Amino acid sequence: MNKLLITLLVAVGISGVAHAAGDKAAGKEKSAVCAACHGADGNSAIANFPKLAAQNERYIVKQLNDIKAGNRQIVEMTGLLDNLSDQDLADIAAYFSSKAGTVGHAAKDLVEKGEKIYRAGIADKGVAACTACHAPTGSGNAQAGFPAVGGQHAAYVEKQLKMFREGQRNNDPQGMMRDIAAKLSDAEIKAVASYIQGLGK
Repeated sequence: MNKLLITLLVAVGISGVAHAAGDKAAGKEKSAVCAACHGADGNSAIANFPKLAAQNERYIVKQLNDIKAGNRQIVEMTGLLDNLSDQDLADIAAYFSSKAGTVGHAAKDLVEKGEKIYRAGIADKGVAACTACHAPTGSGNAQAGFPAVGGQHAAYVEKQLKMFREGQRNNDPQGMMRDIAAKLSDAEIKAVASYIQGLGK
């Protein structure tokens, strides 16, 4: 428990770095190219691409900077951010964070298992509850830069958790998600991802 608390405090400190204030009106125009994959309002209709609507600005800015710097590899986004300034990225983040997110449905046969993992974790495997960072409603923690996950596509969540588990994604503060995902089986990942897809306010 102490290790988790220290990790959370360090992560809050790291993600507390200031960034430019975004202009959502300017971001709407600058996000036109993003719409092809993420939807004009940030609610992607394609399960492989994440919903960006209602995501907190701090998290979006971090991911965009990580992608631009090559710290997070996403083939589909290769070169798309190269000519964008810090202000451009902040504006895009402000636009998408201002939009309302949509919520999908969890698979009925996975709800109970997924909810248990999300709300209580898995004590005997040392898996903390997802609510610790992502909130009971899945709204995340904007101040700490922890992402909103409620309503996110199950396929996308499942893929990201497996990437964290396999070390293919490593841009999580202090390796928190890699540590959690490493302890989850495919079945547990599938259940919690499905639950998250149906999680809303």
